[in-house]
Amino acid sequence: MSGSLTLSSRSTRSRRRRRRETWRWVAIAVISMVFLFPLLWMFLASFKTSLDITDPGAMFSFSPTLKNFENVFTQQDFGPFIWNSFVVGAVSTLVSLVIAVPAAYAMTRFTMNRSAGMLLVARIIPGVSLLVPWYFVFSKMGVVGGYLPLIVSHMFVALPLIAWIMLSFFEGIPVDLEEAGRVDGLTPIGVFLRIALPLSVPGIATASILAFIFSWNNFLFALVLSGEATRTLPVAIFNFIAYSSIDWGGLMAASVVITFPVMVMALFTQKYIVSGLTAGATKG
Repeated sequence: MSGSLTLSSRSTRSRRRRRRETWRWVAIAVISMVFLFPLLWMFLASFKTSLDITDPGAMFSFSPTLKNFENVFTQQDFGPFIWNSFVVGAVSTLVSLVIAVPAAYAMTRFTMNRSAGMLLVARIIPGVSLLVPWYFVFSKMGVVGGYLPLIVSHMFVALPLIAWIMLSFFEGIPVDLEEAGRVDGLTPIGVFLRIALPLSVPGIATASILAFIFSWNNFLFALVLSGEATRTLPVAIFNFIAYSSIDWGGLMAASVVITFPVMVMALFTQKYIVSGLTAGATKG
């Protein structure tokens, strides 16, 4: 009798587990559809004519065309805009790494709590509140429209972001390893370069990816501080918006061009992004 009751309870628990698993996958599918449907619509619309885009019945049944992408790369000449976005993103990320990584290491090892708090304040301050002062200063310097204002403004977000991520990584490195390096004759700088820095490569990769993605997608800073020769992709997309009409096909094709590199980067580096964002979450 007791054996049959045990089998019955196990069967009940098994059914409950299967039911929970089924509902979990249903929830994942629904949430994925909600987030992925706009991307799917954008991708399909990039191969449609303007007439097909505005026709609800032509959601999936349409004759694909490459004229929108031809418009993006020939008539609108998006090549220089892609290069500008890459230059601004790469340089601002690289310079921020050179400054933020040693700063994060120093704040971790010398317990600079106030400096770490200032980093948090810098992340809280909205960048839009500094656009007018930035424009005033850069216009007085005569550099508005060049690469320098864009790089500096993007560093305002990238630098504290990188430093904040690296704080958690350096806190996770055992101090015993660095003490062993000092015993072997390494200077503090040598300990940082030969021990701490190699061990923090996953954190550096995470911070670099997130900083570059922010710079690639940034619109507001480039709208105000860029010029005709330094216009980046998010600003160049306005070329498809006229006073009386919108080229929806070209707009969607340009959106695909902007989104695709970032999506590919995120897919191939998601392991580093997750590990960077969760570093130090279980410490203590």
